[in-house]
Amino acid sequence: MRLFAAVLPPPERLDELGCVVDRLRGSPGGGGVRWTSREGWHLTLAFMGEVDEALLPGLRVRLERAASRTPVFPLRLRGGGHFGRRTLWAGVAGDLDTLRLLAERSDAAARRAGIAREEHRRYRAHLTVGRGQGADVGPFLGVLDGFEGGRWEVGELVLVRSELPVSGVRGERPRYETVGSWPLGGGGSGAG
Repeated sequence: MRLFAAVLPPPERLDELGCVVDRLRGSPGGGGVRWTSREGWHLTLAFMGEVDEALLPGLRVRLERAASRTPVFPLRLRGGGHFGRRTLWAGVAGDLDTLRLLAERSDAAARRAGIAREEHRRYRAHLTVGRGQGADVGPFLGVLDGFEGGRWEVGELVLVRSELPVSGVRGERPRYETVGSWPLGGGGSGAG
């Protein structure tokens, strides 16, 4: 199964961002961008790729430990940017040091559980909102730059299964399923 560890912003914070993305979608050039769906919006902490199901019990134990050692912390969605000319994202503000720590602990949990990892890269918090399909996403940055969402307390580490589209139908998007979640700062069963 294809897995990643993530932080899921609460629905009301996603709705705030959604209002901005809806404006971008309807603006000139918006049709040249493949917009991600709100249901799939998340902050990836550690992408694990294809994981053998036999490694899942050990991964769960290690992610629970990572969560229990990390305090609850504040975040907000704010601003935006792009990777190259194609990927448009919303930025993150707040306790970024603790967010990076949780990402590092999630990555270490995957390695210790026996999941092959790519070369370690510095964590860069972002939430992907769209990908240009031959279109330059630069013109949308002005709207995202002014965005500032409300604050929330991150209180949970989530393990997500990603199923990529296989039908070939235009516009089909990945599907995400939570397969485990653990409260930050201790406690909980890890049930998903």
